[in-house]
Amino acid sequence: MATMEFAKELDARGLNCPLPILRAKKALAELKSGDVLKILATDPGSVKDFAAFSRQTGNELLSSEEINKEFEFYMRRK
Repeated sequence: MATMEFAKELDARGLNCPLPILRAKKALAELKSGDVLKILATDPGSVKDFAAFSRQTGNELLSSEEINKEFEFYMRRK
């Protein structure tokens, strides 16, 4: 996948549910509408968590990818 432009990166590796979501929520609040947040996580449950978070908050989940047992998400702030 080509590298996506992002305004901020959140390293949530090593954190378990619900911390990656809580940290992402805080980081998104610091961004302007339309900005993209890159999130790195290692919790396998984060895939479903970020999909649900996106649906519930209206922040768009642009991509979700697993690379070497790490998960990379890109979310656009609504």
